Amino acid sequence: MSFISEIFSNKVLGISMFACFLAQFFKVFTGEEKRIQISRIFTSGGMPSSHSSFVTSLSTLVGMDFGFDSIEFAVVAVFSMIIMYDASGVRRAVGKQAVILNKIVDDLHHKKHIEHKRLKELVGHTPIEVFFGAILGIITALIFS
Repeated sequence: MSFISEIFSNKVLGISMFACFLAQFFKVFTGEEKRIQISRIFTSGGMPSSHSSFVTSLSTLVGMDFGFDSIEFAVVAVFSMIIMYDASGVRRAVGKQAVILNKIVDDLHHKKHIEHKRLKELVGHTPIEVFFGAILGIITALIFS
């Protein structure tokens, strides 16, 4: 069996990726503008967190295969927690900084002509977005395993 065919036959990877794509799909319907936005399927940030969905699905499946008291589960769970913390902490802070910097650029732009591309403000997740992404990942793993 070749390396590529092994990757494509990896059920745990496939289900985890499906959980990630499912979260991205739900973002189409959960934007702040209260309308369907197809473009949100390709963006980071928003409800639910696809990062959280991806890693909690992976953690759940590893726990189901190797046991929730295994070293394999412990390793995946630790990395999952780091990813979810980063999604709601560091990346969220970057988004807040982008809001402030965009305001400064807008203020300067009104005083004199400055060409500057706006920074992406929706970068990270709120804790509730991470929570619902995690729940989605666990449910996806349980349904499709």
